[in-house]
Amino acid sequence: MAKPFDVSKFRKNISKSIAGLSIGFNDPTDWVSTGNYALNYLISGDFTKGIPLGKVTVFAGESGAGKSYICSGNIVKAAQEQGIFVVLIDSENALDENWLHALGVDTSEEKLLKLNMAMIDDVAKTVNDFMAEYRAMAEEDRPKVLFVIDSLGMLLTPTDVDQFQKGDLKGDMGRKPKALTALVRNCVNMFGSANVGLVATNHTYASQDMFDPDDKISGGQGFIYASSIVVAMRKLKLKEDEDGNKVSDVMGIRAACKIMKTRFNKPFESIQIKIPYETGMNPYSGLVDMAEKAGLLVKDGNRLRFGDVEDPNAIKQFRKAWESNEEGCLDKVMEHLKNQTKEVNIEDVEASMDVATEMEMKAIDEAEAVQPEETEE
Repeated sequence: MAKPFDVSKFRKNISKSIAGLSIGFNDPTDWVSTGNYALNYLISGDFTKGIPLGKVTVFAGESGAGKSYICSGNIVKAAQEQGIFVVLIDSENALDENWLHALGVDTSEEKLLKLNMAMIDDVAKTVNDFMAEYRAMAEEDRPKVLFVIDSLGMLLTPTDVDQFQKGDLKGDMGRKPKALTALVRNCVNMFGSANVGLVATNHTYASQDMFDPDDKISGGQGFIYASSIVVAMRKLKLKEDEDGNKVSDVMGIRAACKIMKTRFNKPFESIQIKIPYETGMNPYSGLVDMAEKAGLLVKDGNRLRFGDVEDPNAIKQFRKAWESNEEGCLDKVMEHLKNQTKEVNIEDVEASMDVATEMEMKAIDEAEAVQPEETEE
């Protein structure tokens, strides 16, 4: 009889032979909200979750699309509220303390470390040195940490600096995409088994392909493959007052967000988030459009209805009332969607079990059919 394979011995040996090896699954346990329920749901499949620790998330878009507002503002604020220490790397020299305070970010040294860096190599060394000290700590003493890089597009390579000093600007000949890819790949490998995450912003440029009109993300495709979540953003003008009335002046922006990549929900879903200059983002912004698309809110005259026509508990309100979440109407829609998702997941599990049982029974029947009949002596 063959000797059984000793998995525990193999696991122990391979752990000793390869330094820093992580064994087993590293599913995210800590999530940080983006400050918007609809965007959270499209990214993670949950209204309260947003971006996970242990993964790399990229928000890419044109100038003024709301990338820094969400990443350096909302996400940093939500992380601090959860006790997560934030390392904010500013490569654009654009994140002023007063602006961060206006978004509710705590800039004290106990909760935020702001670094002004321009070189990709410096960012890589900073992350590497931090993770070396992080691994040296006892596991129970390791803090939860979130790196925020704003932005990848403004980081320089040594070639850029050398050519600038010589006054001979020829371009980096493709070195920057390779450097960015190496940065993100190493971060993915280092953060996977730790409570450390990375959120980065990046720039986009207009597509020249008439058959693929979506804006292209700068820096090559390598780091996109390594990222777990990629959100593409476009800037649209917001011409509405606080009450939702149409006006001629630009009162803010509408951030059109498209989930280009996510490993936690269905990709290529889109949402428009309103960010007024005076009041900032409403966390419920975009939920009404998402509920309409899902068929939960149906037009009933000049109002929107949630529930069947015959249902006496159905909610009927004007669009403005829905968007302002009067009497918690949108909270009820979110609760319904959450329960609906749970039911679907349970049905999927039961269906998978039924299929597995059916396949197992079929295999047994086939085995019995092939088995030769016993002959009587």
